[in-house]
Amino acid sequence: METVYSKKYGTLWRVMEKKESWRNIDPDPHTGEPRMVPCIYLLFWKVTEGTPPGIGKLIGFEYTLYDNTFAPNWEIIGD
Repeated sequence: METVYSKKYGTLWRVMEKKESWRNIDPDPHTGEPRMVPCIYLLFWKVTEGTPPGIGKLIGFEYTLYDNTFAPNWEIIGD
């Protein structure tokens, strides 16, 4: 499991789950048809000394090829 550092909170988090999913985006401007793009869903667990993995604070986010929100918020530390 990969460990990442939250630049916003200054805390360590472990990636507990990675899965492919779909994210809704704005409807097609010409037809009004709904649209979706593929994404990666990451579930993070806040690393807390003395607490087993998965117990405690969990957060999840979806990331697509069209956003750049991972790098400004997280730094990959390693396994």
